[in-house]
Amino acid sequence: MNITPYLIPASAVVSEEEIKKSRFITYLAHTSGIESAKSFVAEIKAKHGDARHNCWAFVASRPEDSMCWGFSDDGEPSGTAGKPILAQLTGSGVGEITAVVTRYYGGIRLGTGGLVKAYGGGVQQALAILTTNEKAITVQFTLSCEYTHIALIESILASHNAVQVSTEFSHNVLMTVEVDARSADQMASEIVNRTRGQVSVAGLNNNS
Repeated sequence: MNITPYLIPASAVVSEEEIKKSRFITYLAHTSGIESAKSFVAEIKAKHGDARHNCWAFVASRPEDSMCWGFSDDGEPSGTAGKPILAQLTGSGVGEITAVVTRYYGGIRLGTGGLVKAYGGGVQQALAILTTNEKAITVQFTLSCEYTHIALIESILASHNAVQVSTEFSHNVLMTVEVDARSADQMASEIVNRTRGQVSVAGLNNNS
């Protein structure tokens, strides 16, 4: 598992320009998976159903995860729209992002090179005004402990900025916590050591 944080869009962006009477509108949005990306594409297509083309590309997971990339020329000549859009997204280092470029045709052909420049350039301009957040990769622990250990465990969790997801109280305490994956092993070891092995740690689950 890659535990390195990566950037994701903080908010949606829209930019627009006119090139040889064709109107190009570029939309960028945070999409947390392939289905979310496809949903956003469908939303923009519905919004601009009268446009000649709604070309798109997405990076639906980590920036470098090519298994979660997708693109479409949506009727433009092959390789002139989807690939240039995708190239800008992958080059940005931002993950979980979808770009849709809507084109209202103005009657003047741009040629292959002109289309590549228009679609790629539109996304480049939109990326220039995009704000981002850092997404930390988290994992979850399940802790089983005695009531007498709660205060100590909560102190350790706080020192690692861990979050209690749920807590069940019965004959003992069953606590599910979430923490930055980079701190996971250290925090688990600290809990076990400081309670002299009386607290069990189980179920490290990737929650990215």
